[in-house]
Amino acid sequence: MQREIDILAIGAHADDVEIGMGGTIAKFASAGKRIVICDLTQAEMSSNGTIHTRMDEAKNAGEVLGILHRINAYLPDRGLFLKEEYISRVASIIRLYRPKLVFVPYEIDRHPDHGNCAKLVEEACFSAGVRKYVDEQDQPPHRVENMYYYMINGFHKPDFAVDVTEFIEAKTDGLKAYKSQFEKTESSFQTPLVDDYIESIISRDKMIGKEVGVRYAEGFFSKKPLLLSQDLLGGKA
Repeated sequence: MQREIDILAIGAHADDVEIGMGGTIAKFASAGKRIVICDLTQAEMSSNGTIHTRMDEAKNAGEVLGILHRINAYLPDRGLFLKEEYISRVASIIRLYRPKLVFVPYEIDRHPDHGNCAKLVEEACFSAGVRKYVDEQDQPPHRVENMYYYMINGFHKPDFAVDVTEFIEAKTDGLKAYKSQFEKTESSFQTPLVDDYIESIISRDKMIGKEVGVRYAEGFFSKKPLLLSQDLLGGKA
């Protein structure tokens, strides 16, 4: 059964989407937009937590943000390479949900899986729109209107930003759902995620917000020029 949604947000691992655009998702979900998150892997190579723990945490985080549904593509963690099998699987997900917009991680990131996720989804989006391309489920083609990129690690000056001031608490709560990743315990392995990582992400959102004149904002990138719906003085273009 095919569905039509507004946003398909894709990450390599559960928590990627929440880190980069949890506030934006909460904002659009509160406005009634239909949003699905797709985690490409089960994050089975993560230093902390287990597959089952991460799945439970992802479910809870999605409920906090108000998404419609969350799915997993069951691709291999640390193995997100440009294989036709993987492209076909992601293309079939795109054709199934028929999103208007797709969001993926920004390619410049310390974790190779994040950049590989973006490249894989780019290929899948293109293939999903090709009429004669046959995906895993042999579904009709679908062209995504736009693809945007969100930041996970580090800071880069974005092409545009979304005001998430009213939804920064929801984003924070969504991130806190991943206790296995962000809470330091006696049994935790030392990773960048257990050293005040959530605080650093919220600080980044605050810095982006300051750049655009709001309290908190999430930054995004686009490979296509953006068309303004308002002129630079605030009227309709």
